[in-house]
Amino acid sequence: MANYKKPRFKDAAFKRFLSVVLGTLLLVSLLVVSLGTNATPGSSGLDEGLSESVVNIQSFREKLNLPKENDFSIRLEKQNRLPPRNIDLYPRLAKDHITIVLYVHNRPQYLRVVVNSLSKVVGISETLLIVSHDGYFEEMNKIVEGIKFCRLKQIFAPYSPHVFTDSFPGVSSKDCQEKDDAGKKHCVGNPDQYGNHRSPNIVSLKHHWWWMMNTVWDGLKETRGHDGHILFIEEDHFIYPNAYRNLQLLVSLKPNKCPDCYAANLAPCDVNLRGEGRNSLVAERMGNVGYAFNRTVWRKIHGKAKEFCFFDDYNWDITMWATVYPLFGSPVYTLRGPRTSAVHFGKCGLHQGQGKTNACIDNESVNVQVDDTDKVANIRPEWDVKVYQNQPGYKAGFKGWGGWGDNRDHRLCLNFAQMYH
Repeated sequence: MANYKKPRFKDAAFKRFLSVVLGTLLLVSLLVVSLGTNATPGSSGLDEGLSESVVNIQSFREKLNLPKENDFSIRLEKQNRLPPRNIDLYPRLAKDHITIVLYVHNRPQYLRVVVNSLSKVVGISETLLIVSHDGYFEEMNKIVEGIKFCRLKQIFAPYSPHVFTDSFPGVSSKDCQEKDDAGKKHCVGNPDQYGNHRSPNIVSLKHHWWWMMNTVWDGLKETRGHDGHILFIEEDHFIYPNAYRNLQLLVSLKPNKCPDCYAANLAPCDVNLRGEGRNSLVAERMGNVGYAFNRTVWRKIHGKAKEFCFFDDYNWDITMWATVYPLFGSPVYTLRGPRTSAVHFGKCGLHQGQGKTNACIDNESVNVQVDDTDKVANIRPEWDVKVYQNQPGYKAGFKGWGGWGDNRDHRLCLNFAQMYH
């Protein structure tokens, strides 16, 4: 009996010792977490990976030779790491939700219309809305901050030309203008294929879209692990109430109905059309109004970064149609319904309509007819698919519309593709 009790005593003592050690370690861990949380005043709003993100960004900047940031751009990058708004109102996202990304420039009259249309979308409260700003404009920011109908995250392009007022990517005093001869004028810049030098307001279109895509898919904590579809819309897209439910149906039907389709679309690729109205799904060329694709497709797009960044066209969509999609090796189809769930309502250029006197729309409203069938999902799983083949597009040899010839823009574009890799 003595030989039996002695080991039991040692075992009990060891267990008490182990409990004290574990308890001490737990207390120390909690103390460290507490100190880390409260060390910096005002840091509670930043996400938990802020320190790591700051180190990574600084490392990227050194390796990629990104433009030297100013105080404003640094502040914008910090804003990008803030957690989403309205989490208290929408503590949980729906399972298998489709994230929505709205990219905007500086047309507040347009933005009010699209935000109002989004507020009426059935299912919008189930998902995350990310608004990507091309630079920072106070009126645009106020409109977005007023959104309460879903969980919301804002991101701001820190390398937007609108953020750099006296240096690249904005305008610098040494830049060549229009058709200047760099040798004779002793100015900086490379002309496009038509002899025109860069216009910062124009090149920002392509830069913003590419920065946004790389950031959403590979940079943001909220989406970098997201493998499902993400929907992309712009500030002059009116979204119908049934858009989200229709998109969910299209995404679920795509693997069986159109396994070769790369994406799902809310609208026809021809922005002037409203759909055929027949009882069938449609597979056609990828459109640029309300398009959604998954990470597999993004990886294919990202793999063509060099082609995207060196094609002499300031339009991101024309660049995709003319040089990126053709490199996929097969027709790039998208699946949509026979009736549009989104409409392009813009009536003037991107950098017009920014003031009250030239708003391009009357009374901050658009004349978009919304019928009862547009308020509920109107796509049926039993429908067949009508495939539109040999659609008109950009022929082989098309060299682009220009505006994208400066080597500095090419390098910045490539840097965006490498930022998170």
